[in-house]
Amino acid sequence: MANVEQQGDDRARRKVVEGVVISDRMEKTVVVQTERKLRHPLYKRVVRQRVKLYAHDEQGVAKEGSRVRLVETRPLSKNKRWRVVEVLS
Repeated sequence: MANVEQQGDDRARRKVVEGVVISDRMEKTVVVQTERKLRHPLYKRVVRQRVKLYAHDEQGVAKEGSRVRLVETRPLSKNKRWRVVEVLS
């Protein structure tokens, strides 16, 4: 979740994440679940950490089950802070 992409000289660096669409029922919005694995500091076991992100999908191309790439953007609504850049599969 720490990937960063350069958008140009005048724009700030934006985070880029990949995830799976778990809901596409809203208009121009998809819910994407991202997952990262990290080692528990005390028990040393690999733990999966999941996050649900709301993303803007202007064309509505992302469907449920699609793997997508998101880029961080300005707040578009109460919960939407991400935008769909491309559908990977």
